Amino acid sequence: MKKYLFLLLISLMVVSCSKVKVEGNVKGGSPLERIEFIEASGVATLPLINIGVDEKGNFKGDFKAPKNGMYAMTYAGKMNFIYLKKGQDLKIYGDAATFPEIYKIEGDAKKNNDFITATQKYMESYSSRLNMQMLQKKESEFLADIKKIYSDLEKNLDETADKLGADSEVVKLKKDELTTNILTFLVQYQSAHGQVSGDPSFKVSKTFTDYEKSLTENNDRMVEELPVYRNYLLNKVGQDFQNFAVKQKDKDNVTMSTIFARYLATNKEMSQKTKDYLLAFVIAKFDLNPYTSEVEKVKKISDEYIKDSEVKKDLNSAINAVFGLKKGEEAPKVTLQKLDGKSGNLELNGKPTLVMTYASWNPYIGQSTIPVLKEVVNFYKSKVNFAFVNLDDTNEQFTKTANAMLKGIPGTNYYAEGGLSSEYAKKFFIYGFKIPGFFLIDKDGKVASQTFYNLGDAKFVQEMNKVSGLQAPTVNPQAQLQNDLLQQNPNADSAKTK
Repeated sequence: MKKYLFLLLISLMVVSCSKVKVEGNVKGGSPLERIEFIEASGVATLPLINIGVDEKGNFKGDFKAPKNGMYAMTYAGKMNFIYLKKGQDLKIYGDAATFPEIYKIEGDAKKNNDFITATQKYMESYSSRLNMQMLQKKESEFLADIKKIYSDLEKNLDETADKLGADSEVVKLKKDELTTNILTFLVQYQSAHGQVSGDPSFKVSKTFTDYEKSLTENNDRMVEELPVYRNYLLNKVGQDFQNFAVKQKDKDNVTMSTIFARYLATNKEMSQKTKDYLLAFVIAKFDLNPYTSEVEKVKKISDEYIKDSEVKKDLNSAINAVFGLKKGEEAPKVTLQKLDGKSGNLELNGKPTLVMTYASWNPYIGQSTIPVLKEVVNFYKSKVNFAFVNLDDTNEQFTKTANAMLKGIPGTNYYAEGGLSSEYAKKFFIYGFKIPGFFLIDKDGKVASQTFYNLGDAKFVQEMNKVSGLQAPTVNPQAQLQNDLLQQNPNADSAKTK
């Protein structure tokens, strides 16, 4: 029994130590803006936390860090990167005009990020030597120059790490980034030297390819940790893949990722880990679009060709986030709170239900969504229920927002306690970039549509017509639904203001 309790204690310590605690202040920050942290090395990464900023610019939160490494930090449509380790506490400060492009950091992560900032400045200034003039040089001169640049930059990394006390992990990461930059420039030389030197028959020597190969000895580690290295590999195989793709008889009827998966299967030199990461990258780039892709086809490619369980897990998380719950499956049961304080599940009442997920911090809801929503509700309310699920950070903000924004609109107001960390958000795959979002549940409690983000979308109107049995007026597909419904209900509130 004591042994079991000891092991349980150890497991709890591991879980708790994986969390990163972050707090700080954005001077001049707005409650309408949010801070997100995103693990940057995954194949199709998603926000780990979405933190609100109060009236004074303060913010605070914690999230489970999947690994030590680079994380993207976003605010007000801008992004920067920060190196984090599991279990760290940090404080971040900045000004709303420049944050997070410019920020000050304190706490456990300071040394490593000071190291990154210092080395990045040096690398940017020194790397200006990697220019078009180098591409014109003879191969022997080019290789001598590139090796000198590589050596100087690597030396600077070591000296700066010793000076600032950076961890060995972050030093290794920056060296891998340096190696990737050198490899990328080698590819540029190989593809462009013939043209810029006036020798179209030029081909690199074995000395060149041997040097390039020596820089890829840590291929599997770099492909796992560095998206820029994956870009390098894709550039490397780009021409071969194009030649392969044009020969596919069904190229006009299948997805890009399907052809790319076939191409990778023919490559005998590439490791399976490399194939998995590259295919996941292509799927994320070309197929994760709910308007142009079919989720079952995307999942089939992933299941058939990707072997690495972590890659598949990351990709499936992204697929779920983009496509949402599968049409026809039972909608999850979640406990929500209504305006009157009572709690319970979404009430269907034997009708199909349109569910809107929203939060007060999205500035477009009041300006663009609510006027159109009123017309949608007024047109379909005899046949469809309407549920408005709020994902604000506090119950007080929910009450304030629902009473101000949705007052007088037929439907039921719900609050998902915990906002974007709530049970509702997790089970319905809701993230900040999906707000406001709309999806349908049929009268039997099953998901009846994809998630929509525009109430004027022609597919949305088709789904509403289908579940309600009503027929909205048909007009030019580019026209806004709001204009269609105003003709049916000229006395609507939004019409009076026009």
